[in-house]
Formats: sequence, C-alpha cells, structure tokens
Amino acid sequence: MKTEAKAGHSGPRDAFGLFRSAVPVLLAGLLLFSGCSRSEPAVETATREGTLLLGNGGDPPNLDPQLAQGVPEDHIVMSLFEGLVNVDPADLHPEPGVARSWDVSADGLVYTFHLRSDAKWSNGDPVTAADFAGSFKRLLSPAFASENADQFYDYVAGAEDYFRGRQTDFSKVGVRVLDPLTLRITLRHPTPFFPQLLSERYTFPVPAAVISRFGDILRRDTPWTRPGNLVGNGPFVLKEWLPNQYVEVVRSPTYWNRGRVKLNAVRFFPIEEAAAEEASFRSGQLHKTETVPTGRIGVYQNEKSPLLRIVPISAIYYYSINTLRPPFDDVRVRRALAMALDRERIVKDVTRAGQAPAYTLIPDGLDGYRGTARIPRDADGARQLLAEAGFPGGRGFPAVTLLYNTSEGHRAIAEAIQQIWRKSLKVDIDLYNQEWKVYLDNMHMKNYQICRAALVIDPYDPYQYLRSFETNSGYNDTGWSNPEYDRLLEQAIVLPDKGRRIALYRRAEEILMREMPIIPIYFYTHAYLVRPEVRGWTDNMLMNLPLGQAWLQE
Repeated sequence: MKTEAKAGHSGPRDAFGLFRSAVPVLLAGLLLFSGCSRSEPAVETATREGTLLLGNGGDPPNLDPQLAQGVPEDHIVMSLFEGLVNVDPADLHPEPGVARSWDVSADGLVYTFHLRSDAKWSNGDPVTAADFAGSFKRLLSPAFASENADQFYDYVAGAEDYFRGRQTDFSKVGVRVLDPLTLRITLRHPTPFFPQLLSERYTFPVPAAVISRFGDILRRDTPWTRPGNLVGNGPFVLKEWLPNQYVEVVRSPTYWNRGRVKLNAVRFFPIEEAAAEEASFRSGQLHKTETVPTGRIGVYQNEKSPLLRIVPISAIYYYSINTLRPPFDDVRVRRALAMALDRERIVKDVTRAGQAPAYTLIPDGLDGYRGTARIPRDADGARQLLAEAGFPGGRGFPAVTLLYNTSEGHRAIAEAIQQIWRKSLKVDIDLYNQEWKVYLDNMHMKNYQICRAALVIDPYDPYQYLRSFETNSGYNDTGWSNPEYDRLLEQAIVLPDKGRRIALYRRAEEILMREMPIIPIYFYTHAYLVRPEVRGWTDNMLMNLPLGQAWLQE
C-alpha cells in the first residue's frame, strides 16, 4: 500500500497534493540542466540527452525502502531498488525480478524463490538470498520500528511475534536461506497475491554492509541514502539529491536487466502547487506532471488535448479524525460530519476529474466485493446527532482545525467542506496547511483534530483496504481501536473460502462505517499531463512509474 503515504498495503500511498517547491526554485533547478539555455525549453535538451523530467509532488523525507511511505518517495525508491518480484506496469500481474522464478507448495503456504546469478548491487557485489533475509529481519526488528512492518507480518509465519518481541529468534520466522541463490518463505495462510506484495518497496533488499558503515543498521536517521553513499540494486543509481530542488537518478551499469532500460536519467522535481507545475509543463520544463489544476481539467478536455490523461487508480481520499480528542471522541459528532457532506457536489464542482463519491471504504467490485455499509447523506439526521452530542444548532462547538498538506487542490476541497459544514451544521472549521514532511509527522504523531489523508492500496483483496485501520496498523493515525473489527479481519484473512471471507469483510466494514474514525470523500482518478516525446508510458491502478520501459523520442 502507499499513503500518499504507497496507503499498499503493500502499504498506504496518496498521489496528489504532495507539492513542495515554488516556481522560482523549479526554474533554477531546470536551468542548471546540462546544455540548456534560457532560449531552449529544458525538455528539448533533456529529450536529446535521454533524461526524463518529472513532477513528483513532494520532497522525499527519506529514500530508505523500509521506511518510505509516501508516493513521492515511492517513485524514487522503486527506481533505485528491486524486489524478488516485479509487476507488469500495465495490469500488475507478477513478473520475475531478482527472483528469476519461484515455486509454490500444493497447500499454498511455502514459496521458494530462485534468484538470478547476475543480480548485482550498484557497487558490483552480488545480490543474495541472505541480503533479502537480512532486510526482512531489519524490517521486522522492534528497535527499527518500521511503519511498514505490519505489511509483512500479516502474511509471513512468525513475523508478527518477532516484531512484537514475543519471539527473539529470527530463525523461527518463516524466512530461510537455503543457499546463496535460494530463499524460502513460509506463510501464515494461503495468499494467492503474495508474489505481487513482494514488488512493494518495503520488501526490497538493502545493503547491510553499506548501511553499517554509517551507524547501526537499525538506526533510522543515518546518511546511507545520500548521494555517494546509497547502494541499490535497481535500474537506476542515485546521482544527486538537492532538497526542495530535485532528485536525479542515472541508469545503472550493474542492473541485471539494463539492456531493457532506455532512459539515461530521470529527474524528480518537487512542486508545491499544481498551477506552478502546470505552468512549468506548458513552458517546456517538465515531460510529465504529477497532477493537473482542477480548474484546468475542463479546458484540456474541451480542447480534446492529447496531453491530458485521466485514469482510475486504487485509492481513496478521506479525512482522518483524531478520536482521542474531544469532541471527536464522541461517535455522534464524527457521524454528523460524515452524514452532512455532499460528495456529489465535491466531485462535480471541485475535483472534476471523474472521481466517484465514496460512501464507504472499499470500492464496489474489488475482487467481487460489494459492501453493505453506506454513509447516508442526511443533513437533518446529522443536525440531530450533533444536538444529541450537546451542540444544538452548532452552539458550543469548540474551535476545530482541519490539517492538510500544501496543495491548492486540497485547499479547494477543504474550503468546500468547510462551507458545507458551516451551512448544514452551523459549525466553523479552521483550515491549516503544512508542507509534506511536517504534515506527515504531525499526522503520525496525532497532532491534529481532522486531517486530510489518502491511501493508494493494492487492488488484490478487500483486506488490503480494511487492514489500514486495525489497531496496530502503521497507517491507522486516528487513535481508533475496535477489538471486534480486529478479530473479524484476523479470522477472515486465513479463510480459504472466498464467500465466508467476504462476509467477514462486510461485517468489519460495517463497524468502521458505524464508528466513523474516518470520513470517506471520493475514490481517486489520476489526472496528469504528459508530452508526446514520452514513449512506452503505461498507466496502472497503483501509479507505479514505468521507468524501466519508457523512453524519449524527439
């Protein structure tokens, strides 16, 4: 999942509004491009030199695969590292990665991965089964405290016990090195989509010997991911990281499948505002944007512009509620806010990119799932609930702040919701924005009352959505906990019968929608701009960038 923080599960990822640097910073960075003069658009020089220029939302907090959570980090990390399995850039079916092949036992519990002998780190060392086993141990180590650990221990035998400290012997975890090129993983329960999960960045190997040169391998803040220090095993190598300007990666000479990689380099630019990003695109300084200003989508559509793409993705936009703080420790207040929303108005008049209103957590049709829980749109009922909670007509309702990460799109949505709540409930909400890294920290530390949030989730099973709000999920920033919800999911995930499993998912989702620690708003589409020089570009439900297959053509 990604959340903007890749919410895939595979561990959460959001896609939009992760924009940081202002136009002058972006322009300064692009004009430093080799051979680029002020009279020639940056993309022309970059296209000739085989360098892809991408808008990337936010500046990454880190590039450690086992700590990264957001989409901006995810895009870069997936260019620098590779897991046992890749997924096809178009339909996400599993393909060989570092593992050239794998076998599955008849009961679906034991996977044996056969690593390719030509897989190498960027320093020339071979990538081995021990590298993966050591990386999984790091991910699950309590001292490392990775927010992504629960993505792994849900599936691998003994993993949660190790992470919880109930077991201190890693040999009891279902990960075993059979020889330098053979790794065996034993699961808690059959998981047909397990190979796809191994394409997620938290399962990528990290070079223990390199990391240890910069301090304890279980420390979270060592400089091993800086240029000149980072050693990866992916199709690209980190060349530069200029905070608030750009990150540049260049084609790796040691990557096993380097013959397929056609780009010489990729520059990822953090841009705070969608309008600034679009202006940079139109002036020839980006090949592709991360998003499109909502006010411009209709213009491109009316012009039938081939530059605009709008594609569905497996992601939900929602507001997270800190249930530990009054008045949101009262479920009636939370439900009142959720019931008062006019989601159709928001997607029609504000977001305007074909998003679907979200009245529940899981989109209908995911692996045949159709939930029974729905948030009613009921302004009268919302006012009654608020009165029952002690705030008739909104009187006495305390000062409340809605936090969002800096983006004009998030601001527009927040302003629309602010107006709806003011009109329907007579409740005033203050709006406060923060840049991406600060926003993430405050969300995870629960330094908020209401917070804009999003998850990009693997579209393989409804469990991938529901597990985000288990008590111990690294992506549950609401403070909400329900033992029955946790129990239902724990029972469901081990059931081989799909019908029984879906029945438990429905019951769990009903609990979530009844207690409302989150307010679903809409299911995402991804709207972006891309220049015709970019070839071989494919879209997918997880927004994975097809950097290993794309190329530039004048």
